[in-house]
Amino acid sequence: MKACLQACILFFTTLTFAQQSQQLKNVDFKTLDAQLSFNVGQKKVIGAVTYTFEVLNKPDTIYIDAQNMQFSNVSINGKKKSGWVASGKALKLFKGYKKGKNTITFNYTAQPKQTMYFVKDGESDQIWTQGQGKYTSHWLPSFDDVNEKVVFNLSVSFEKDYEVMANGVLKAKTNQGELQTWQYQMQKPMSSYLAMLAIGRFVKQIETAASGTPLEFYLRPEDKANFEPTYRDSKRIFDFFEREIGVNYPWGIYRQIPVLDFLYAGMENTTSTIFSQDFVVDEIGFNDRTYINVNAHELAHQWFGDLITAQSGTHHWLQEGFATYYALLAEQELYGDDHFNYEMYEIAERLQQAAKTDTIPVMNEKASTLSFYQKGAWALHVLREGVGHDAFRKAVKNYLEKYAFKNVNTDEFLAEINKVSTYDTAAFKKRWLESAGFEVDEALGILSKNKFMQQYFAIGESQGKPFAEKKEQYMQLLQSEIFYPVKEEIVFQTADLPFAEKADLVRLAMKTGNLKVRQAVARTVTTIPPDFFEEYKTLLKDKSYITREVALNILCAKFKDRQAEFLDASHTWVGFNDKNLRILWLSLAYISKGYREADKPEFYAELQGYASPRYESSIRQNALANLIYIGKPDPIVWENLVNATLHHKWQFVKFGKDNIRKLLKKSGYRVFFEGILPGLPNTEKNKLQQLLDEK
Repeated sequence: MKACLQACILFFTTLTFAQQSQQLKNVDFKTLDAQLSFNVGQKKVIGAVTYTFEVLNKPDTIYIDAQNMQFSNVSINGKKKSGWVASGKALKLFKGYKKGKNTITFNYTAQPKQTMYFVKDGESDQIWTQGQGKYTSHWLPSFDDVNEKVVFNLSVSFEKDYEVMANGVLKAKTNQGELQTWQYQMQKPMSSYLAMLAIGRFVKQIETAASGTPLEFYLRPEDKANFEPTYRDSKRIFDFFEREIGVNYPWGIYRQIPVLDFLYAGMENTTSTIFSQDFVVDEIGFNDRTYINVNAHELAHQWFGDLITAQSGTHHWLQEGFATYYALLAEQELYGDDHFNYEMYEIAERLQQAAKTDTIPVMNEKASTLSFYQKGAWALHVLREGVGHDAFRKAVKNYLEKYAFKNVNTDEFLAEINKVSTYDTAAFKKRWLESAGFEVDEALGILSKNKFMQQYFAIGESQGKPFAEKKEQYMQLLQSEIFYPVKEEIVFQTADLPFAEKADLVRLAMKTGNLKVRQAVARTVTTIPPDFFEEYKTLLKDKSYITREVALNILCAKFKDRQAEFLDASHTWVGFNDKNLRILWLSLAYISKGYREADKPEFYAELQGYASPRYESSIRQNALANLIYIGKPDPIVWENLVNATLHHKWQFVKFGKDNIRKLLKKSGYRVFFEGILPGLPNTEKNKLQQLLDEK
């Protein structure tokens, strides 16, 4: 049965791919004009669509991908009695079209189960899309084949006190009573997966790139104080890419919008990147978590992925490897060569470790994310170093200009390298793209050209030496101007030494003033002698939410008699978007004996609230993890865990399921969960029953 199922799936996939490939030879869809509105309560999209297309060779059937949609008023070339049928996956046209130019119009409704998400932002709403790969057809009749490129023009009607963003330039806004219509227009074609919508309450700031391109930055009104740290160096990154790539940004306008509970870090929709709210940071948060790399990665995709698009998954590295590598080049521009080389080293370490079990090469549609993104980036680094920076830049420019608004494959890119260099691209392709594993020696050879990396490697090699032999050298390095990872590594190497033996070194590390080096001290000095207590306590004032979290946890655990002092000093902390410090504080305040006993019910209630569906999944997960740790028998906590298993974000779903399974293994918890079962909504009841029935 299993073999039959696999064969059927393979047959269906092959048949679908064959249909798409055949359609591309026969039919060329040119433009889409869509008018969209919403029933937010029912999570429904309502649309009126016009497609223009050219029939090159008249096929038996033309397919427009459409997942679980209802259609009406279908008209081909003005004739409503034309032949069409809607399956659960496509709108199929079988007569009414002719060779040459054609037009189809229709109305549709859909309740997308994925790709378009309706989320709550307090009392407000957010609607956003994430069409990575081939999923736009869940909310907009379009094309699951990335090789079909269309000019998308979207007009969207929504409440006038919201902001609506879509691909392209905003051509007009018109009022219709309580509604407003935003009319967006594209000039050039793109693949369907890059179509987007983002709707919510936002404020906007605008900068202008050196080339004159408008750069629009959005935040929720309550986050408006965080424009600068969140979008820091955005214009500088944009200007750098136009210089480095040598091809001007091709889309006329660029905007960036953070949304709640986004599935990934970011998505490079043409002209309009959507990214996770977790990257919205204040001045302190920027020191721990920045949008810089994601910002640069998604912007690089506007060239590598949007302007030119890989023909298939086999060549997916041409998008993700390029975007990852150019984001690192942007960081090199901002932070220097040492930073860049250390980032490449850390990637190399991950790839070397993964190579022990990851046997799928980069040029395989089943390759891992790590391979597509990070091994792809390393492959480009090897190529750029081998070819020479100027020749590489010339080849990339030629490649982008030759295949603009088209689909590409690996050989086409390497052919451009061959035109500017005698570098052996065939050997490179076999070594880096068609073989599993990671070329450690080649990578280390490149990294070792950097003086800082030579020093870093030397410190790593001295790890096994007695501390007394290297102490003086380590002390000198901590007082030097060397890039911080060397100093951080020194602290980590001494983690298991008794404090008395390394006290001088630790104090020098603290005096560096470097947040990362001090954070290494916070993590490794977990037994704090009395004469170091006051110095360690200064970590609570570091401009790092991670350092504060680590230090507060350790101080409260090690000095229980002084917990009130630490809690009083941190009672106003909030932390990142996930409220890491506030949730930690509430948990510690609740379990600390003798601390504000009268307020403990209020502390617990606030924690409970953060675990509820009123908040983003990152906040909920943080709160639930702490509530589970506290261990109070609480049906509200269990109900919120069950609710998590129905969330649209798979990471939160997994968290909910995994923790329910762990609790069910504990004595008494099966009875607790069975007790809440009758009062749950049907969907949650069914999900919990499935978990209860697992063996």
